[in-house]
Amino acid sequence: MEDIFVARLMSSSLHTVTTDTLVEDAAQLILDNNISSVLVVDEDNQLDGILTTTDFVRIVAKSQPKAQTTVQKYMTTDVITANAQDSIIDVAEQMTEHGFHHMPVVDEDEGVIGIIATSDLTAYLSRADQPTVA
Repeated sequence: MEDIFVARLMSSSLHTVTTDTLVEDAAQLILDNNISSVLVVDEDNQLDGILTTTDFVRIVAKSQPKAQTTVQKYMTTDVITANAQDSIIDVAEQMTEHGFHHMPVVDEDEGVIGIIATSDLTAYLSRADQPTVA
């Protein structure tokens, strides 16, 4: 299988919040857009963290979703990222190694430019391995 770059598969239609966004508002954004994560960015679009549906399971399990709780309390901050020119194979290996389902794609100048998810990888693989009909 031919190796391709992250830019070809990543989603650039992003849903972002800031560290002071209320958890309830972030949850509503996820529900309204049928997505599984939001990226937490600063005023310059630089990545501060990621909040996923898995984080919300933990929030509910701890019974701590209270009014005025911000995403900063629950977001993952030691985020491993990719850049648009990274190899999909390398990114897939990192995602598998760390058990990630999402990896933000960042640019040194522009900040967050996309996100790659396991669903993007599986969609690509399902198309890439289609047998050719002679």
